[in-house]
Amino acid sequence: MTIKSYKDLKVWQVAIDMVVDIYRLTGKFPRNESFGLASQIQRATVSIPSNIAEGHARGTSREFHHYLSITLGSTAELETQLIIASKLGYLEQTTANEMLERIDKLGKMIRALQKSVKTGC
Repeated sequence: MTIKSYKDLKVWQVAIDMVVDIYRLTGKFPRNESFGLASQIQRATVSIPSNIAEGHARGTSREFHHYLSITLGSTAELETQLIIASKLGYLEQTTANEMLERIDKLGKMIRALQKSVKTGC
């Protein structure tokens, strides 16, 4: 299959689904967290598919690889923020564990893509 657009990338599709789920989860956070941790979690999550898209659109393997590195940073940021939210009691432990597992899988997908892109650098 030829990748004509970042939208064809499975990793981008998985990241988009995660954004939707994260927005649903953070919508249940306490009201006083709307502009705090919830907002940071949302921004970190949105940056994942956004950086995949931007990196792919740059047109070179080197830049795509760089943006995938930034994306991995965002996954680590998101993971950290979800652990904090869980410790504060904003997420049930089972929900937090499920999301952390999904983030781990997404990170592995990003690393695999990054490795395949690097061979083209």
